[in-house]
Amino acid sequence: MTSANFTRAVTVFAIGFLALDAVLFALASRFLWAAACTIAAVLVVLGWRRYRRAMAELVDARKEMKREAESIRDLLNTHRQN
Repeated sequence: MTSANFTRAVTVFAIGFLALDAVLFALASRFLWAAACTIAAVLVVLGWRRYRRAMAELVDARKEMKREAESIRDLLNTHRQN
């Protein structure tokens, strides 16, 4: 299981658990706790989206660093040949 699949599975589990808790609290007329679970589920979704965006930025930054390193390597090889 890759890291992306693992984080997705954990996130879906957390959202499902919190949504179920919210429904059960609402059925038991514990609306404050139901609202708290709903807010927590929304926060989990927002946190996961932020995490995915940060990971995508890291991938882009790694690619850029690799391009820069290759550019420097090419420049040094050209300099050595002259």
